[in-house]
Amino acid sequence: MRSSSGQFYIALDHVRALAIFIVFTWHFIHGSAGTPVPFQYIPRLFFFAILDEGHTGVALFMALSGYLFAKILDGRHIDYKIFLWNRFLRLMPLLILTTVISGMIKFHQGDLMEYLVNIGKGIVAPKYLPDGGWRIMVEFHFYLVLPFLLWMLRRSVFQPIVIILAMILLRFLAFLKFGEVQTLAYWTIIGRIDQFVLGMIMFRFGSFFARRHALAVLVILAFLLFYWIFDLQGGFYFYPYYPSSSPLWVIMPTVEGLAYAICIAWYDNSFSPENKGISRFIGAIGTYSYSIYMFHFFIVAQLANFVHTHVMDLTNIYVACFWSFICFPLVIPIGYLSFRFIESPLLKLRKPYVLSMRNA
Repeated sequence: MRSSSGQFYIALDHVRALAIFIVFTWHFIHGSAGTPVPFQYIPRLFFFAILDEGHTGVALFMALSGYLFAKILDGRHIDYKIFLWNRFLRLMPLLILTTVISGMIKFHQGDLMEYLVNIGKGIVAPKYLPDGGWRIMVEFHFYLVLPFLLWMLRRSVFQPIVIILAMILLRFLAFLKFGEVQTLAYWTIIGRIDQFVLGMIMFRFGSFFARRHALAVLVILAFLLFYWIFDLQGGFYFYPYYPSSSPLWVIMPTVEGLAYAICIAWYDNSFSPENKGISRFIGAIGTYSYSIYMFHFFIVAQLANFVHTHVMDLTNIYVACFWSFICFPLVIPIGYLSFRFIESPLLKLRKPYVLSMRNA
């Protein structure tokens, strides 16, 4: 993860690599319709629930973004227009390309007009964007409020908590009115802002989590158990149906954001991975994670179907997760080529947006 200021954090690239593997596995084992592993399947080994409900990898991406920008911009003045321009160069070209490819597929299928209408809607309501585009749009919505969040964080590390409490209240009111809040909690900034903000807050507490391994293990185990229980209750699609009528979604983004932000702060402040060997390889996956994320949608179901049809039955989740691990390296070259020839040339157009260090 190298910013326009030249800062590079390989530990955070490791986290990105984990996030993209979780998301890839979610799509590999379940596809878009619960094949080859049905959505109703519940792993007996509780720590597999995070892969069985791998949509949670998006929450890890969101918490990481909040943490990263708090780290990069801590105590700095920025040119906000240039910052937005840089983020546009980083995210939009690949988003536009994959959206065009999806549009060509829709044109071949004969439903292009509805697709184009949904693209327009997706700017405001990201769930209408195809494949992974919705997550990128939610992240861009975060950039729009980032200066305000940074201002709050500079005033007090606890002040941004007001935003989280306000969003919890808003989601609760939406739940009372509509009888479900999963749509807002999962697909929009109204839910995801908790994860961004908690990532920013936990950056400030990084020194507290440094080398507190027992605490980190406790948080990880508690979160894995939480997700296993969530999976037992029906998970994303069957709790008891989609969109869920459970009030759990009022706080689900907060629970995910808190757990992931703590783990990111612990890992970033407890370890100093070197840029060589296995560490470098995992870091490279993190570097290419955006490209992998955007392009894997086009091939992941086909990979799973090929293995399931020609190699081995994948209806067992443990077997499916194993094959996800085996097949995941196949998308890394795609990520590299995209990063090398699509992302990197445009990234050279970025400009430094950090103006100065804030006076103490």
